[in-house]
Amino acid sequence: MEKLPILNKVKEKGRVFLTEYESKEILKEAGIPVVETHLAKDKGEAVSISKRLGFPVVLKIASPNIIHKSDSGGVKLGLKNPDEVKKAYDEMLRNIRRQYPRAVLQGVTVQKMAEPGIEVIVGTSKDPQFGPIIMFGLGGILVEILKDVSFRIIPLDRRDALEMIQEIKGYPLLQGYRDKEPVKLSILVNLLLKISQLIERNPEIEELELNPVFVYKDRLMAVDARMVVANLETLSSASAKKQKRLMKG
Repeated sequence: MEKLPILNKVKEKGRVFLTEYESKEILKEAGIPVVETHLAKDKGEAVSISKRLGFPVVLKIASPNIIHKSDSGGVKLGLKNPDEVKKAYDEMLRNIRRQYPRAVLQGVTVQKMAEPGIEVIVGTSKDPQFGPIIMFGLGGILVEILKDVSFRIIPLDRRDALEMIQEIKGYPLLQGYRDKEPVKLSILVNLLLKISQLIERNPEIEELELNPVFVYKDRLMAVDARMVVANLETLSSASAKKQKRLMKG
């Protein structure tokens, strides 16, 4: 089966960590809705893209060496005009260069602020015994606090996916509460099935995380994504160690 062009490019460069932009491009090819995201290589381009998308926007650092962008000051939310974009761009790059002086910076990603929805998380990893597994649960900071998640072995079928959704403690949130309308469960089932198929077809994907995914009544959108691949053909252990050193700054 023909591999995704981005994965081929990453493997050729001997990289392990994909940027958010690269991860979202792969998700789009897999038919998974993602918030529209563009890569800006300089401040002027960031302002131009922001104007085209419409304010407010979000800026995020784009680097294969920086995975946890929020923890390192690599995310700026709710920017309302060009001046705020310029200021945020300068502050973000200054902070990142101080903390990660050896990191490779590709620029910043620009995306429009997404309408808030119920936040869920979908992730995959490789278990030494069972192979690829998939996780589903409440997303955002709730996943760290409540750890309300379910797991299944890949590949999934439709029944597996539905059971994953229904067995989390936060399931009532998806059924509608107070003035919120219930979520159409088929959109979540389809998301889990598409992620399962993506991992089946691309076994070099070691880890994948969509957090948060904003869920609305009859649609959803992945707002943030990260991906880790195994480069068994081109990635030496020395190269892997070098990338880990870069991540630590």
